[in-house]
Amino acid sequence: METISAKNLDWYVGRRGYLLIDLRTRAEFLEGHIRGAQNAPDGEMHACLNGHIGDILILYCDRGAKSLSVARELEEKGWRTKSVVGGIHAYRGCNLTA
Repeated sequence: METISAKNLDWYVGRRGYLLIDLRTRAEFLEGHIRGAQNAPDGEMHACLNGHIGDILILYCDRGAKSLSVARELEEKGWRTKSVVGGIHAYRGCNLTA
């Protein structure tokens, strides 16, 4: 499992082979998220992963702790993951939606 900085997140947005996953609640997601991200709050990860075998999962949460934990769990199940250090709180890129 790798980590990436929030400032490098824009490079992954919209690229083939990467799935951007927001782990925050639905309400937090609707307040603002990274363009193209899928929302997978607790218990909804399985539906988000359908059809994405082989993709690298880019996980983010509010500040980075949850995405790190979930990334480790998914790596143990065979997924390739990257966790965003500092989460959306640290993101200052151009792909933030409201």
